[in-house]
Amino acid sequence: MDGPVHARDDDVVERVLAVVEAIPAGRVSSYGDVAAMAGSRAPRMVGQVMARYGDGVPWHRVLHSDGTPVPALAARQLALLAAEGVPARNGRVDMRAVRWRG
Repeated sequence: MDGPVHARDDDVVERVLAVVEAIPAGRVSSYGDVAAMAGSRAPRMVGQVMARYGDGVPWHRVLHSDGTPVPALAARQLALLAAEGVPARNGRVDMRAVRWRG
Protein backbone atom coordinates (compact mmCIF):
# COMPACT_ATOMS: atom_id res chain seq x y z
CA MET A 1 0.00 0.00 0.00
CA ASP A 2 1.12 3.50 -0.71
CA GLY A 3 0.87 6.22 1.91
CA PRO A 4 -0.26 5.92 5.49
CA VAL A 5 -2.66 3.20 6.51
CA HIS A 6 -5.34 4.04 9.04
CA ALA A 7 -6.93 1.63 11.50
CA ARG A 8 -10.38 2.79 10.39
CA ASP A 9 -9.76 1.35 6.91
CA ASP A 10 -12.05 -1.71 6.92
CA ASP A 11 -9.81 -3.70 4.57
CA VAL A 12 -6.75 -3.13 6.72
CA VAL A 13 -8.65 -3.98 9.89
CA GLU A 14 -9.85 -7.25 8.36
CA ARG A 15 -6.34 -8.18 7.19
CA VAL A 16 -4.77 -7.44 10.57
CA LEU A 17 -7.43 -9.40 12.44
CA ALA A 18 -7.06 -12.33 10.01
CA VAL A 19 -3.30 -12.44 10.60
CA VAL A 20 -3.73 -12.34 14.38
CA GLU A 21 -6.40 -15.05 14.19
CA ALA A 22 -3.90 -17.24 12.30
CA ILE A 23 -1.17 -17.06 14.97
CA PRO A 24 -1.12 -20.58 16.45
CA ALA A 25 -1.55 -21.20 20.16
CA GLY A 26 1.85 -21.34 21.82
CA ARG A 27 3.38 -18.92 19.32
CA VAL A 28 3.64 -15.13 19.17
CA SER A 29 4.26 -12.41 16.61
CA SER A 30 5.41 -8.83 16.93
CA TYR A 31 3.39 -5.82 15.88
CA GLY A 32 5.84 -5.39 13.00
CA ASP A 33 5.42 -9.03 11.94
CA VAL A 34 1.64 -8.66 11.88
CA ALA A 35 1.90 -5.40 9.93
CA ALA A 36 4.16 -7.01 7.33
CA MET A 37 1.90 -10.05 6.95
CA ALA A 38 -1.09 -7.71 6.57
CA GLY A 39 0.68 -5.80 3.81
CA SER A 40 1.67 -2.74 5.82
CA ARG A 41 4.82 -1.19 7.22
CA ALA A 42 3.01 0.38 10.17
CA PRO A 43 3.30 -1.55 13.45
CA ARG A 44 1.57 1.29 15.32
CA MET A 45 -1.46 0.81 13.08
CA VAL A 46 -1.59 -2.82 14.26
CA GLY A 47 -1.67 -1.55 17.83
CA GLN A 48 -4.56 0.76 16.96
CA VAL A 49 -6.49 -2.08 15.33
CA MET A 50 -5.86 -4.38 18.28
CA ALA A 51 -6.96 -1.71 20.78
CA ARG A 52 -10.21 -1.06 18.93
CA TYR A 53 -11.14 -4.44 17.46
CA GLY A 54 -8.90 -7.09 19.01
CA ASP A 55 -11.25 -8.59 21.59
CA GLY A 56 -12.46 -11.30 19.19
CA VAL A 57 -9.00 -12.57 18.26
CA PRO A 58 -6.04 -13.90 20.29
CA TRP A 59 -4.64 -10.41 20.89
CA HIS A 60 -2.36 -11.73 23.62
CA ARG A 61 -0.17 -13.41 20.97
CA VAL A 62 1.02 -10.03 19.66
CA LEU A 63 4.00 -8.53 21.50
CA HIS A 64 6.57 -5.81 21.06
CA SER A 65 9.55 -7.00 19.00
CA ASP A 66 11.64 -7.35 22.17
CA GLY A 67 9.13 -9.85 23.58
CA THR A 68 7.51 -7.51 26.07
CA PRO A 69 3.74 -7.22 26.41
CA VAL A 70 1.57 -4.11 26.43
CA PRO A 71 2.36 -2.50 29.81
CA ALA A 72 -1.26 -1.90 30.82
CA LEU A 73 -2.18 -5.53 30.04
CA ALA A 74 1.10 -7.25 30.90
CA ALA A 75 -0.09 -9.52 33.72
CA ARG A 76 -3.15 -10.68 31.80
CA GLN A 77 -1.26 -11.08 28.53
CA LEU A 78 1.56 -13.10 30.10
CA ALA A 79 -0.94 -15.29 31.99
CA LEU A 80 -2.81 -16.08 28.76
CA LEU A 81 0.47 -16.89 27.02
CA ALA A 82 1.62 -19.08 29.93
CA ALA A 83 -1.65 -21.03 29.67
CA GLU A 84 -0.66 -21.80 26.07
CA GLY A 85 2.81 -22.95 27.10
CA VAL A 86 4.67 -19.76 26.19
CA PRO A 87 7.26 -19.11 28.89
CA ALA A 88 8.27 -15.63 29.96
CA ARG A 89 11.24 -14.58 32.01
CA ASN A 90 11.33 -11.24 33.79
CA GLY A 91 8.21 -10.15 31.92
CA ARG A 92 9.62 -10.96 28.49
CA VAL A 93 8.99 -13.77 26.00
CA ASP A 94 11.96 -15.23 24.11
CA MET A 95 10.89 -14.25 20.60
CA ARG A 96 13.56 -16.47 19.02
CA ALA A 97 11.96 -19.54 20.58
CA VAL A 98 8.27 -18.93 19.82
CA ARG A 99 8.04 -16.28 17.10
CA TRP A 100 5.60 -16.99 14.26
CA ARG A 101 5.99 -15.18 10.96
CA GLY A 102 3.30 -16.92 8.96
